[in-house]
Amino acid sequence: MTTMNAVTFTRGGVENLKVESIERPAPGPTEVLVRVTAAGVNPIDWKTRSGGGVYSNFDPSSPMILGWDIAGIVEETGSGVTRFRKGDRVFGMPRFPEPAGAYAEFVTAPSRQLARIPDGVADLSAGAVPLSGLTAYQAMVDTLHVGQGDRVLILGAGGNVGQFAVQIAKARRADVWAADVSERQDTIKALGIDHAIDADSDDFAEVASGMDAVLDLVGSEDSAVRALRTLRDGGRLVVLSSPDDLPSQDQLDEANVMGSWMLVEPDYAGLDALAAMLGYGLLRVPLAEVRPIREVGALQAIGEAGKTPGRLVATVSD
Repeated sequence: MTTMNAVTFTRGGVENLKVESIERPAPGPTEVLVRVTAAGVNPIDWKTRSGGGVYSNFDPSSPMILGWDIAGIVEETGSGVTRFRKGDRVFGMPRFPEPAGAYAEFVTAPSRQLARIPDGVADLSAGAVPLSGLTAYQAMVDTLHVGQGDRVLILGAGGNVGQFAVQIAKARRADVWAADVSERQDTIKALGIDHAIDADSDDFAEVASGMDAVLDLVGSEDSAVRALRTLRDGGRLVVLSSPDDLPSQDQLDEANVMGSWMLVEPDYAGLDALAAMLGYGLLRVPLAEVRPIREVGALQAIGEAGKTPGRLVATVSD
């Protein structure tokens, strides 16, 4: 049996994360085996570890491994794979919301849930992108259909998804309005936004108007309902926090607004678009903390504290 090191977990706190030697997976048809060099750490990781998130998708009778964001090198290809060859540098968010096992030396993934890392882009940066970047891309491009000249309001723009959403909207030549708390004003202004709203001193619903699209990343204090007041007739709203935070159909109809709740999903077309933005320097990756995978519990603790201005990434192998 060929083995590998992985960080397994049982339900509970960070003390329930531990490094173990387990059997190395083998790629099935249309899958690749990736030697992981960097693994992004996301809120869904610690929520799931605590028993929330997508914990119900895990099988406690076998080693449970958290993590979805990966960057690494193709080690082996399964039958039928045409997208990659051994030695290709790739990144992605395989299998979400089913377990992917990113906190490990090796991961198997469907080949069409990965994309090539552009030359000149570090694995650390690529490994920090997939979940947050795809969430932002699928919201901005696939659901809100943001394009040139659109007036876009992003609530919670200083967070991980928000920073990517701002950059994607700017790359599509939208007029970007960004709202966040005072301590994140420097962060959102550095992204080149057109209008900054300080959520601690101003009510975005009183400041912004005539918006073509709103992305609500806050999901509290009826922000999505108040966002209806900022949208033009026929505008578009996406809520990411919870389907319960989406305004009722009656409220949407009264405002003549199209509203959606969405959950990110694996998507190689979106990854290819993000890869192109990385390669051309149109997407900056805010790295806040990088630690070896054995210290992933510390990274989760940092994330749970809620004070990081950027992405958390664990290095896995050289």
